[in-house]
Amino acid sequence: MSWISGDWPELGIVAGKGALMYVTALVGLRLGQRRTLAQWSIIDFVTAVGIGAIVGRTAVAGSQSFVTGAVALVTLIVVHRLASVARFNAVFSTLVEHRVRVLVEHGRINRGQLRRGGLTDDDLFAQLRQAGVHHLEDIRYVLYEASGGLTIVREDTDPDSELVEAGLKGAVGLSAHRR
Repeated sequence: MSWISGDWPELGIVAGKGALMYVTALVGLRLGQRRTLAQWSIIDFVTAVGIGAIVGRTAVAGSQSFVTGAVALVTLIVVHRLASVARFNAVFSTLVEHRVRVLVEHGRINRGQLRRGGLTDDDLFAQLRQAGVHHLEDIRYVLYEASGGLTIVREDTDPDSELVEAGLKGAVGLSAHRR
């Protein structure tokens, strides 16, 4: 039955290390940038998975000390911070960030870009309905942002909108006549 209940004194150590790892992760993430939890890019996702693995392993592995787990956790948070700063470098950013994809252009769905983004027509339609869009012809662009969100630009949007132009700059899936 020890495989169910474990060794009682060891369970106390597991609970203590788990609580300490939680506090260490909480402090580390609080000191880090808000983007770790708000907009998940590749570096954010890898960090979150790594944090989960370190916190979980440190809490339950009898052979791993809290200090070892805490050092690994703090190292991961520091590396994440460095990667976040390095994103301002164009070469590094190209390696770790997705480019904006044009999923819909002037009411026409670009199914190739949908597929490359791992989305189906149903995924797109659900997002459009939630945004109050009822007809594809009402849409100038749907942009699949680097953060994973969709930006819907309606046909009645100012054609010279600097924010739309910034999103289209370097986007993939834009028709040749638009470029």
